[in-house]
Amino acid sequence: MGAHSAAAALFTALLAFATLVSCNTEGDILYAQRQELKDINNVLASWDPTLVNPCTWVHVTCDNSNSVIRVDLGSAGLSGSLIPQLGGLSNLQYLNLHGNNLTGTIPQSFGNLTNLVRLELQKNSLSGTIPASLGNIKTLKFLRLNGNSLTGTLPLEVLSLVLVGNLTEIDCNYPGQTEDLRLRPRSGLIFSRMLENGSGK
Repeated sequence: MGAHSAAAALFTALLAFATLVSCNTEGDILYAQRQELKDINNVLASWDPTLVNPCTWVHVTCDNSNSVIRVDLGSAGLSGSLIPQLGGLSNLQYLNLHGNNLTGTIPQSFGNLTNLVRLELQKNSLSGTIPASLGNIKTLKFLRLNGNSLTGTLPLEVLSLVLVGNLTEIDCNYPGQTEDLRLRPRSGLIFSRMLENGSGK
């Protein structure tokens, strides 16, 4: 019985340690992203790397295991670029950075966010192409990229999520037009609406 209790205690300690390491890693990732951003409104003031985990930070939500599942920084007055390390937030379900002044490209590593349900990067100044790696996110339901300066075409890997995944809404635009694709809830058909002059919704 004593051996069983000791084993149980060891397992509990190892689990707690693993959770702590995970939290610290996620905190490091988010703090690294903070370092890449200009924060004129000081909305990231609570993102203190000396804290045990990022779950007490404003605009960050964690699950019961203290793992980051939501980052909500819409219209926060942020400028700068997105870092590839964000792809390491393996339990992230919601990433909202719309309405800022983000520049650069969407990292290929975002395809590693395999629990992501909602990605909102619309109304920034992002450029480059939409990563085909986003097609790896089978949980993705909402993908909003309109109001940027993206080029190229929507990757087939992403479009395939409508058929094999849960993706029900895609908003993206290219110079001179907006391609607005949605999955009709009842018929399961996709329709495409082209809007001139790059105007979004």
